[in-house]
Amino acid sequence: MIYKFQKYLSEIVYGGIDGSVTTFAVVAGAVGADLGSSVILILGFANLVADGFSMAVGAYLSSKADHEKFHKIEDLVDNSFESQRNIDRKKIEQIYKSKGLTGDLLESITNETISNKKLYIDFKMKEVNEMIHPDLTSFNIGLATFLSFFIVGLIPLSYYVYEYIIGVQSNNISFTISCVLTSIAFMLIGYFKSYINKRNKIKSILETLSLGAIAAGLSYLLGSFLEGLII
Repeated sequence: MIYKFQKYLSEIVYGGIDGSVTTFAVVAGAVGADLGSSVILILGFANLVADGFSMAVGAYLSSKADHEKFHKIEDLVDNSFESQRNIDRKKIEQIYKSKGLTGDLLESITNETISNKKLYIDFKMKEVNEMIHPDLTSFNIGLATFLSFFIVGLIPLSYYVYEYIIGVQSNNISFTISCVLTSIAFMLIGYFKSYINKRNKIKSILETLSLGAIAAGLSYLLGSFLEGLII
């Protein structure tokens, strides 16, 4: 279970970042414009579905293009096996030599590589073309991106949903609670992002938190400005 989660960590983190930032920006903008909680919920959920779907489609198409590119080059390597393997012998030998192989072992492995079609294709794709077979399906990548966007993006709206269910009118405290919950979400996302980028955890957390704060601040100010200008 943990391994499956780790495989999709990139999609989960970046989907979560986009979902939380954009939805919180919508909430902040609506609060700045002094719109009611019903409008906040409508705009927030519209953003979750529309932007989440758009991001998922983008992730799906990007992954699909990577799969198609990999298989196209793999087919070219496959079709050129008989005509190219002996020509590639010197290059293959040099690559193995750079990895520390010498003597009879070097010659044996080189001969095996140019004789075994599957081994030859795998070697050329990885060592020569620097391409690794995509591990995840395009559909699953798109789905993971959407679910992450929607679930994490729901956090800024969660307290407003709670108030709507119990029939309580939203007020300034509602936005404050939304800010606190979203900040916690930003910090968790920043923490997980540090694993992907191999960066300092504190720096990654502060960076994500700052990004969300700036987006929310700009949206709040713009909403407040437009309210004064239009209404």
